Amino acid sequence: MERPKMAELESLETAAEHERILREIERKRRIPGSEQPLRGLGQGCCLWPLCCAGKNIVLIYGMCSLLFPLFPQNQVTDTNRKLQNEGKELILAMEELRQCRLQQRNISATVDKLTLCLPVLEMYSKLREQMKSKRHYPALKTLEHLEHTFLPQVSHYRFCKVMVDNIPRLRQEIRELSMSDLKDFLESIRKHSDRIGETAMKQERLDFPGIVGSGNGMGLKVHGSHPKPFQDSGIKDTQDSSQGIFLGFGDGKGKGDPVPGAQDLVDFSPVYRCLHIYSVLGARETFESYYRKQRRKQARLVLQPPSNMHETLDGYRKYFNQIVGFFVVEDHILHTTQGLVNRAYIDELWEMALSKTIAALRTHSVSKSPAELSSACWGLHSPPAALQGYGFPVNQLFEMLLEIQDQYSETLLKKWAGVFRTILDSDNYSPIPVSDEEVYRKIVGQFPFQDAELEKQPFPKKFPFSEFVPKVYSQIKEFIYACLKFSEDLHLSSTEVDDMIRKSTNLLLTRTLSNCLQNVIKRKNVGLTELVQIIINTTHLEKSCKFLEEFITNITNVLPETVHTTKLYGTTTFKDARHAAEEEIYTNLNQKIDQFLQLADYDWMAPEPGSRASDYLVDLIGFLRSTFAVFTHLPGKVAQTACMSACKHLSTSLLQLLLEAEVRQLTLGALHQFNLDVEECEQFARSGPVPGFQGDTLQLAFIDLRQVSLFVLGWWASSLASYQIPADKSGVGNHLWLGGWLP
Repeated sequence: MERPKMAELESLETAAEHERILREIERKRRIPGSEQPLRGLGQGCCLWPLCCAGKNIVLIYGMCSLLFPLFPQNQVTDTNRKLQNEGKELILAMEELRQCRLQQRNISATVDKLTLCLPVLEMYSKLREQMKSKRHYPALKTLEHLEHTFLPQVSHYRFCKVMVDNIPRLRQEIRELSMSDLKDFLESIRKHSDRIGETAMKQERLDFPGIVGSGNGMGLKVHGSHPKPFQDSGIKDTQDSSQGIFLGFGDGKGKGDPVPGAQDLVDFSPVYRCLHIYSVLGARETFESYYRKQRRKQARLVLQPPSNMHETLDGYRKYFNQIVGFFVVEDHILHTTQGLVNRAYIDELWEMALSKTIAALRTHSVSKSPAELSSACWGLHSPPAALQGYGFPVNQLFEMLLEIQDQYSETLLKKWAGVFRTILDSDNYSPIPVSDEEVYRKIVGQFPFQDAELEKQPFPKKFPFSEFVPKVYSQIKEFIYACLKFSEDLHLSSTEVDDMIRKSTNLLLTRTLSNCLQNVIKRKNVGLTELVQIIINTTHLEKSCKFLEEFITNITNVLPETVHTTKLYGTTTFKDARHAAEEEIYTNLNQKIDQFLQLADYDWMAPEPGSRASDYLVDLIGFLRSTFAVFTHLPGKVAQTACMSACKHLSTSLLQLLLEAEVRQLTLGALHQFNLDVEECEQFARSGPVPGFQGDTLQLAFIDLRQVSLFVLGWWASSLASYQIPADKSGVGNHLWLGGWLP
């Protein structure tokens, strides 16, 4: 290093000396008589460096002339030119040689330095690749090897200093990335805990090995000695890669199709890796504290029932699945890690889960879900059974199964309320026509109906009831089956099952079906024909109640004579519905009569009566005749009561027309016209529109109207006779002032 610097200094000194000599020659050459001193100056110097300097060739020539008087200037010039031309190639070759030796030296030095640096760079590249592939623990080991073995050898390089400065940041990055993987894992198992629980319960029901009853109390099979590679935040998916979170393994219903274990759905490697990394970094306690804190938060979320859970049984199933899934995961962590969680921690979470679950069940009432009613027993029985297989005490949950019996009954009642509404809304309220024997036997198979006269009739023929009778009867039986299915896993005695079914069926009849029938009867658009058919239908349903009693007895094997056996109240329900329909018939008839009476337009000052009854009354009588003709299938008292009620209402309404305040006077012609209408009503009553009336019973409905009509006519005649006024003079006797006797 020192020798090149010294050579460079000598070269600079020589060049300066040459410059001085050249300036002195230039100055002396211009002064006459200065040749001798110049010769003295030149004898001690070398012309070759001056020539090489080449600054002013004229000066060199001048010096040579002074020193050598016979100097051949032209020859020297030519020789110099040739020499310069021939030396260019040598100079270029020497310059190339110098550059080549310099490059060779630099390359050799670079190779030596790279030999030291390449392993460092390779290790750093390996570190980044491991971090990119989320192999955090190997990355941590690589970082330690890089820090203690490779970087000290090349510590004087700037990039190594950068690496050294980045080591704490890389350690923190590895820590944060492993924690990020753990967070993704926790988020995924929280999201899919219901599926994990569902799988565990399928295994419990099928007695699948490795889930319940294992020797160590574990509900999960542990992976091999090494955890499986990380796969999508802890949830495996091999069927639908597009979703990347979860996959279906089938439902386990096919032959030879085992139900997958929860351990087959969950990859726990993120937990193991993060635990190992934090242990190496000396922060295991921090990791344990964080994991337990986060799982406690998730437990509170899992145990918080959704506000609409009571609306469907599926809501209850998902709620229980999430709870089972949560404890399946924690049980596995308990048995596959050393100290991350302990039994005290699990017991604490279970006590909290037990109290919150029971509180949720008591708070929320079960409601209907048509698609899930068939699996109601599974939804409420399997979770406690599955958790019991993991060693958790679930006696309180089994006790709760009995408490939610009433809520489940409400669920069925709401579901069947919709079924009954659909049946009643879609019914045509017409007798069922039967065209052949097959259809006839099908309906008789659905509904217990026996009528010898109907069987003797040739096809086509009609049942007296409409389609909703066999449909409603079949749905009542379906409801009974649903109650029985729910009771299968409650470990009840046959008497308790029978009592539960009968009470639920009574609620179905007295509340659900009764309300549906009442709503149909009270509709504004329901007609008299529909009301008549409803009365006929409820009569037949009332007769079928004894068959429902027998049906319940057959499926529960409890005789109706047993003490404390609940009786069905179906007869009361159908009687109440029938009475409501009857009242609605009476009301509708009266409303129809009022509509016809609104068309009445009596001219109380008419001079002459018409030749027949008023048109509106003729139409009204025709309507009543056609209506009462439909009443042939009604019970006799119903038809008679409806007919009597209509006649009385008609009589009262006509009397009100005559006695209303606006009618202050009338003519004899108007009175005779009104009398014709009264006679038309009496003729209708005498014609017997509804059979069963004795004598003139129906005519008595118009007795008050007839008496008033006769009274007015008689009073008229007596008034004219008292004043001795002829009825045909000046028309005075044809007008009657009613102010004296009308209110």
